[in-house]
Amino acid sequence: MKFRYISNVIAGLLLLFAAGCDPIEDRKILENSYNPDNIQLEAVQTTNGGNSLILKMNTPGVTGYWDYNIGTKYTDRVEFVYPIPGKNTFTYHVTTAYMPNGNPSETEYISKTIDVTIDVLDHPLPEQWYYLVGDELEGKTWVFDGVGGDERIWWTMVAPYNHAEVWWNAGGTCCPPLDASGSIRFDLDGAANYTYKASPDGDEVVGSYALDTNNGKLAIVDAELIGKTHNEAEPSRLNPDGIYEVIELSKDKLVLYTNTNDGGTGWKWIFKPQS
Repeated sequence: MKFRYISNVIAGLLLLFAAGCDPIEDRKILENSYNPDNIQLEAVQTTNGGNSLILKMNTPGVTGYWDYNIGTKYTDRVEFVYPIPGKNTFTYHVTTAYMPNGNPSETEYISKTIDVTIDVLDHPLPEQWYYLVGDELEGKTWVFDGVGGDERIWWTMVAPYNHAEVWWNAGGTCCPPLDASGSIRFDLDGAANYTYKASPDGDEVVGSYALDTNNGKLAIVDAELIGKTHNEAEPSRLNPDGIYEVIELSKDKLVLYTNTNDGGTGWKWIFKPQS
């Protein structure tokens, strides 16, 4: 009897344990509870149809960041002057607590967009835009400020995090890049268009760009800078993420720098306007 009683108790405990585990086994995979439809965005043009904008995210208890194409900002409200006329789409990315695979480094974002139509550029842009794109925002082409073997600094390996310390003057000495005679062009013809050419007669590779005047950054998307490599057999690894630090930008000079290449070094590019 005692054995039977113990057996019944064990069986009951096993049944209780199994019953407690079943919902966990049957539970659906957790999904993000945020719904973009619940995110309230607002766009204000300070003048009718003008290019001075205020973007707001008005949903209480929500955090994230604005991507306004020419920059990003971790805030609910961002105010800026936009350089591109026409219909433009801006995005707010909501930070959620949902972690795919339970990995905190993979926190998921939910995105909501808002469209704004700009009819007139009635507010002046930061001066860097006129330097990069042209005095009338007509588009501007840049080329290397030097030629192979001239001993000048225009495409060079530098110390990481110190663009002033030259380690190897590749362009001005033995090893200019294969596209040293190429060009890069920035325009605002309906979008922030970027055009790469490996040589004066080369094919055009069209991408886009974002100039962050607040943080001194230039991002190039779906294209590369001239000076991407000096070895045709190796792919470009000088800057895999396409984001460059703007060391200098004036009407007559553009200096870019990166330390994100695989070799643990930095690289510097020096350009001048195409004459």
